Amino acid sequence: MPTSLTKRLADLDESLFIPRELSWLSFNSRVLQEAADITVPVIERLRYLGIFSNNMDEFFRVRVAEVRRLITVSEGPSKQQAKDLLAAILKRVGELQKQFEITYNAVLKDLQARHIYMINERQLDDRQAAFVQAYFTETVLPELEPILLRDAQPIPVLNDESIYLAVDIRSGDNYNYAVVEVPTDRLERFVQIPQRKGKSGKVFIALDNVMRAGLQQTFRGVFPIDEAAAYCFKFSRDAELEIDPGITESLINKMESSLKQRRKAEAVRFVYDMAMPKRLLDYLCTRFNFGKYDSLIGGGRYHNSKDFISFPNVGPRYLEFRPLPPIRLPRLDDPGSLFDNIREKDVFLYYPYHTFDYIIDLLKTAALDPKVTAIKICLYRVAKISRVIDALVNAVHNGKRVLAVVELAARFDEAANISWAQRLTENGINVIFGIPGLKVHSKLLLIERREDGKKRFYSHVGTGNFNEKTARLYTDFTLLTYDQSIGRDIYDVFDFLQFTYKRPRYRSLLVSPHSTRPGLLHLIEHEIANARAGYRAEMTLKCNNLVDRQLVMKLYEASEAGVMVKLIIRGMCSLLPGVKGISENIEAISIVDRYLEHPRVYAFHNRGNPRYLMGSADLMTRNLDYRVEVLCPINDEAAKKTLQDILDQQWYDNVKARIIDQHQLNEFVPRSNKAAIVRSQESIHRYLSTGKLPRYPRSPLAAKKPQRRRKRR
Repeated sequence: MPTSLTKRLADLDESLFIPRELSWLSFNSRVLQEAADITVPVIERLRYLGIFSNNMDEFFRVRVAEVRRLITVSEGPSKQQAKDLLAAILKRVGELQKQFEITYNAVLKDLQARHIYMINERQLDDRQAAFVQAYFTETVLPELEPILLRDAQPIPVLNDESIYLAVDIRSGDNYNYAVVEVPTDRLERFVQIPQRKGKSGKVFIALDNVMRAGLQQTFRGVFPIDEAAAYCFKFSRDAELEIDPGITESLINKMESSLKQRRKAEAVRFVYDMAMPKRLLDYLCTRFNFGKYDSLIGGGRYHNSKDFISFPNVGPRYLEFRPLPPIRLPRLDDPGSLFDNIREKDVFLYYPYHTFDYIIDLLKTAALDPKVTAIKICLYRVAKISRVIDALVNAVHNGKRVLAVVELAARFDEAANISWAQRLTENGINVIFGIPGLKVHSKLLLIERREDGKKRFYSHVGTGNFNEKTARLYTDFTLLTYDQSIGRDIYDVFDFLQFTYKRPRYRSLLVSPHSTRPGLLHLIEHEIANARAGYRAEMTLKCNNLVDRQLVMKLYEASEAGVMVKLIIRGMCSLLPGVKGISENIEAISIVDRYLEHPRVYAFHNRGNPRYLMGSADLMTRNLDYRVEVLCPINDEAAKKTLQDILDQQWYDNVKARIIDQHQLNEFVPRSNKAAIVRSQESIHRYLSTGKLPRYPRSPLAAKKPQRRRKRR
């Protein structure tokens, strides 16, 4: 790198790196845009509100909690920087919360226009009130466990997964307070009730409003009640798990202990109904011992809007997205052996466009095939009802050796993974938990088979988890290959996970924490060298997050050298595209649509002989240095073409793609009146079904031949 450029990049102002927390809030703003979009079916808009709320909960439990810890442990300028960041976060959260309330009210009106009503306890007619009272008495009241708040009595630890009602009871001139959990883990949040007499449509009331209607009955006999009201609130607690490496108990016991401690972790957010009387709010703040860095956020009457994710469609089907049926591949539906098909030609799958059933079929076939001797798999998140687990258990029953690497520290799935690990162990599966300090995030499956007296490998490398549910909701790639070089590398990855003192030398794969960072830097530097030598140089990077400072700096260097960089980033992006003199050759978009964009794919022009890598690693420091991640080359020419066609359609999306730039406005990619409409998630489904591409200018990245060398300046 030229000395002047090195100095200029090293001296970049901090303003050229968006803090990842603010960039993440920009992503959640894009989710909120979908809820506000009147072209989106109204039930889906309501569900986007649920996704937004669920995202915000996790954001406070993880990102904001981390900033608060920085404030606590930092000194001097670093401490002030963390304080300023927290202030900026809370300001942006407040803006998004206001937008949420506006959008929520607009969605309610649109639901009413389609004869779907959400009403509260004050809007019930006599018939509805009788129904609600009966439902409360028979179904809700037995589930309630109110806690009276007394100064001399400690408040039990409240669950940050739940919502609560703070009950304000007036008895003459005295006020009594209580807290009661809304039992959404046992009862439906939205209760369908009868319509008004002579009216048509569907009517729902929230469970918290049912409880408000039953306050008198809940506290009768406790003390005289002249007036009672209830105000919703909830906590978000620090989700960081602390596992003491010096404790000589098993890892599962350590994890279970840490999960119990999480319930008692400090609250990082307290969200409450703004209508709550100040005396009640002050009382709660005192009793919960909130500090100056705790986030107290006033909101509307309802919290845990994440429950809208599962709101039922009780109207016509057009109130939801039109289903895109899963695409089947004739060669995999052939009655012949799946192993023969994979041996003949690599299989490239793209969920949810293709069905995840093929992976279940592969595991079931491996469990029964007499030539299969062993199965090895990495499990990060699996479905609650998992056919993957069932197939692994069946494989052991059929005499196969099965190794399962279970990541106990998969955030918010720790308890489920402990349960799965115990079931697998009880059924004779060799379960290991990876390496202390390194999460195992790889999406690997290796099947060992004896063929002609030799061990042969059938490999799976993916961008998503072995989870039937998320495979219907997230877009993800899977490669099934008989490439023995890849298979031996995956064998070595599992060997490393079992015997951590070994340091393999990988032939084909990039593996974190060993070779992913240097491998990606080498590929970027190769494009930089091509650009400086006068060749066309390009790369397309598609991932969930781009926040690693070293890679951002390298991409700025690539832009300066003349490399054309295309970024398709779903979530956080610390890089600022289009900054004069720094990133003029970098463009970035983000796509938010019916499916969650989840793949990680890195494509490099390589003088017209493109190189493609796909796998589990995002461009984050943790993925490159502190996790076990795998990126795999795509070698099959047909798979390369399919992948490039998919990237092209996403790049030219002019319906659901937003521009990522230094202004963070999330403006949609502009489309002229004459331009063909490209909504990539729908056009990709058509493409994989029919082979037909939409009309758009082809990306030069797809070129197969080296370009003529430009005249050097």
